[in-house]
Order: sequence, then C-alpha cells, then structure tokens
Amino acid sequence: MNVPSRDELKRLMQIQGQPCISLFFSTARGGPEMPQNRIKLVNQIRAVEQHFPPDELAIGKREEPAPLLSPLYDLLEDQAFWQHPDQSVAVLRSADSFQAYRLPFSVKERVIMASHFYLKPLLPLLNDGLFYILAISQNEIRLLEGTRYHIQLVDIPDAVPESLAQALWYEHPDNQVRYYSSAAGGGQMGRGGRRAVIFYGQGIGEEAKDNLLSYFRQIDRGLHELFHDQQAPLTLAGVEYLLPLYRQANTYPHLVEQGIMGNPELLSAETLHERAWAVVEPSVLKEQQAALAAYQEHEQTDRASSNISQVVPAAYYGRVTDLFVALDDEQWGRFDPATYSIEIHEELRADDDDLLDVAATQTVLHGGSVYALERAHMPGQALIAALFRY
Repeated sequence: MNVPSRDELKRLMQIQGQPCISLFFSTARGGPEMPQNRIKLVNQIRAVEQHFPPDELAIGKREEPAPLLSPLYDLLEDQAFWQHPDQSVAVLRSADSFQAYRLPFSVKERVIMASHFYLKPLLPLLNDGLFYILAISQNEIRLLEGTRYHIQLVDIPDAVPESLAQALWYEHPDNQVRYYSSAAGGGQMGRGGRRAVIFYGQGIGEEAKDNLLSYFRQIDRGLHELFHDQQAPLTLAGVEYLLPLYRQANTYPHLVEQGIMGNPELLSAETLHERAWAVVEPSVLKEQQAALAAYQEHEQTDRASSNISQVVPAAYYGRVTDLFVALDDEQWGRFDPATYSIEIHEELRADDDDLLDVAATQTVLHGGSVYALERAHMPGQALIAALFRY
C-alpha cells in the first residue's frame, strides 16, 4: 500500500492546467481475478485516448504512446506495483506530475479529465487519524507513526537513549551494566548500527523506579524535538508496571490514558497498529464530532448551510471552516469564480466538475477542515454541509 500524505494531497490540489487525468478503479487482492487489475487500467487508458483528438495527443504507434500517456503504459509493466494489490488504485497524471497509489478502501470506477485532479475519493486520507505509538522496554524503544490505514517506524532523535542501560551508563558509568561482545557472535545491534546495551537484574524497588523515571525523562526530553508542535494522540506500549512510571515523566499533553499491555519487543508493527487504533480511535474522532456538533448548533442560522449554491462560492473565497461532503455521491455542474455564477446539472455534461470535489479542494487550500462521509451519515443526509467563519 502506498497512500498520499496530507501534504501530498494538498500539493495535488494546487496542480492546475489541461489536461489533468484522474483514474480510479477497484482491484482484486488475490485469486483468478488478479489479472483483471491491469485490464481495468488498459480500458481506462483507452477511454482517455478516445477523449482527445488524435492530433492533440499526437499518438503514434501503440508501442510508442504519447508522452502524456507513457507513464500509464509503463505502470502496466511495473511488476512491483501489481504484485501486492490492495482494495483499489488511483492514478493521477498531468503534464508535470504522475502518481499511482494502492488504496486500502474501495472507490467508484472513474475516468475524469479536467483542469485539475479529481481528488474526492482520496479525502478520507485527510482525516485518517494520525497517532503515535511509543513502545518502551528496558532494552529498546520504538516510535511508530500510524493512521487508520498504515503504520511506519519513525527515526527518533539521537538524544533519546536506546535502552535503560545506555541511559544509566551515561549518567553513572560505574553501574553494573553488561554488554554483548561486539567480537563474539550473537551481538545485538541498536539504532544506527550501534551495539545495543542489555540491562540485567532490575527489580521494581524504589531504586529501580528512580532509574526508570530517569530513563523515561530522558526519552520525554528527547522526543520534544518531534512533538513540540504536534497534537496527535500518543499511546504507550509496554509491560504493565512501566506505563504508569512513564506517565509520571511525560510532558506531552496528548498522551492517551489507555495503553497497550505486554512486552512490545514481542509485538510486530502490524499488531501494535491494530491494538493502538482501537485505543486512539475515540480521540481521533473527537475533532469530527466537535465539527458536527457545531454545524448542528448553527444549522438554522446563516453560519451553516447545506445549499451547494451557497457553499461552493463560500469555499472558493475561504469562508468555510468545516465542510462535510458525501463520498458516495456526486453533484455535477460548473462554478465560475470570475462571475460568482454556478450551474447545477442532474447528469454529467462536458466540462462539468463534481462540485463537492471543488468545494472540498478550496476548503482545504484555504485552511479549513473536510470530512468525507457516506451520504447516510451526512447531516440531514445532504450532499454537502458547511460551517462558515464568523
């Protein structure tokens, strides 16, 4: 799976110019249907070719496709991309940009050509729940960054000690600390190829608690470099007696109360991800729930609207703070920012945009928040709902 980050989505939203090609289709993850994955892309490439006059694409022989389409044909031969499919694929191509993503959720099959990328199917990634896991033990620590859909190891600053033994060695070099021999076999490597220090014989008496608190304060200080401007929830993973001690040392204000119990050295990143998401999901959803409550509070005032003719212009001019859009439906039409005029069509016409996509893009680019929901979960089951700035 390779999904775009929030920053990458915002960059894609800024790309303008003819043509921007956006392709979306579902994929089989195994079995006899897997060969159909590439066939779907072939069919969508052909649909793109039929959209343009031959002289505009300057298509020659099939084995020499037009420069605009060449990366799409190259993708068909990319064995690594197709080897581990997820639930769907998104392909975005303009004259200066090409991106192909394997997505962990289903999308409608779409071939969209416009003056900008069609990004509404990717909007769930804007609010997919960024969080961190700090896996702590006496012998090592790991920091992982996750969302609802993925998890990855984070490089931590050198100021963070690798182990309790290392922290105590620097503070008290005369302590009884043992090392695996770097010459003999079986040595354990730490971050950056450094020999990991293994600590033996600690109980949980008062002296051990003091040592652990000292260790955890060093970790907390070292993580300030990463966390100083973060608001993402942080959950701890560790054996039961370590977690309350770390909370005593912690100064990061977004540490969640519930942790992941057990020795994290025995847990894979995938297992930590699964257990952590169950812990942090309520915290992650708070922002969306707060935005929904604010919309409902102002629903009958001029601070809120579900009228797309009002919402799209307001989004374009930066007046929308929170926007809800239906992920599983569209509203085709056109908006002209020069004249402030909007046309709404029941069916897709030439040169139409999905106005929900337009409103979402402009809201994000102007610093607002966007929540893409199934229509059944939208306020009043509307296509769009917006809360305006004062």
